Amino acid sequence: MAEIIEIPVELAKFQLPRAVQERLQFLLDRQDTGEELTQTERLEAEGLVELAEFLSLLKLRSQCVIKHTET
Repeated sequence: MAEIIEIPVELAKFQLPRAVQERLQFLLDRQDTGEELTQTERLEAEGLVELAEFLSLLKLRSQCVIKHTET
């Protein structure tokens, strides 16, 4: 039996704070130019990418719930 998890509608508006987005972009830009990141920076970038992807999924699911409840 599938378990239902409630997702707050407010998540549709949630996003990474600007400073976190800028830090991630800075690290990714450095990597794109061929500059090698330190192990700490690489782990930080990986963690931020995972967090951004997770938040994107939550946002999409929240938007689906909103559309579903409006119909």
